[in-house]
Amino acid sequence: MIHLSTERLPLISIIIPAKNEGDNVRSTLTSLYESKTRYPLEIVVVDDGSSDNCCLFLKTEPQAMPVRLISTPGIGAAPARNLGAEQANGEYLIFCDAHLTFEHYWIDRLLELILTRTADAVAPAVGSITEPHKVGYGQKVDERLEVLWNSQPYRPSPVAILPGGCFVIPKSVFMDIGGFDRGFQVWGYEDIEISIKLWLFGYRCFVHPNVKILHLFRQIHPYTVTHKHVYYNMLRMAYSHFNESRIAASKKLIIHANADEVEQDVLKFGVAAQRFRYFTRRKHDDDWWFREFRIPF
Repeated sequence: MIHLSTERLPLISIIIPAKNEGDNVRSTLTSLYESKTRYPLEIVVVDDGSSDNCCLFLKTEPQAMPVRLISTPGIGAAPARNLGAEQANGEYLIFCDAHLTFEHYWIDRLLELILTRTADAVAPAVGSITEPHKVGYGQKVDERLEVLWNSQPYRPSPVAILPGGCFVIPKSVFMDIGGFDRGFQVWGYEDIEISIKLWLFGYRCFVHPNVKILHLFRQIHPYTVTHKHVYYNMLRMAYSHFNESRIAASKKLIIHANADEVEQDVLKFGVAAQRFRYFTRRKHDDDWWFREFRIPF
């Protein structure tokens, strides 16, 4: 454990995007308040166009910790996270879903890997609230770019993908890479894209297997998501980071929409310029990333 004097402890910003969460925001905040940490915290909740008043209590009831509530008209998962980060004051950002349960000193132990320069972004193990024995340790993708959970490593270890439901990152690193993709639609591939970007730009993503949070895996999606939204984000990610053969392979995965139309939409919104910027500054190429994590794509 890193020992820092109280005066030098950096501020941590907990960023919680929420959309139609019911009582989950309240229970997540309660668990956060009750979990111990040495660090000063600020909490930023981004209510992204909820219609169920899940964040109304933040306006009407006193909280155990100050909570800043940002209300948006429904801008989507990636923009909501970016907005919360931009308005956060902390030196470190922790992105959290609005349906989590925490253990004591989870923040301190995740941060230790960053403070010791072992990693640049760190996720905990993620268990299911309803089935706590089911635990994933970071993620990777398969040959269809679909997410797979990793089995337990023996020690803190590199992971291809940080689960976006909970991870810590220095604000300086988050801003350096431009945050979550600014051109993504509604929902889909946010976690995969930012993790690839971190790795290709020379940063390191780790999972800490001895820190576990519990996550409610919901049956109903809060966003109205179409196949075309998800395909758009997937192909925008491919154009931003992949070589031409992998772009073609990504396009072949589009089976529930017109692939040519999706590609035309992607190309309309600055992805070619983004690709040039990303390729200019990256430390590794996509061949390295797929080889490093043994992903057959």
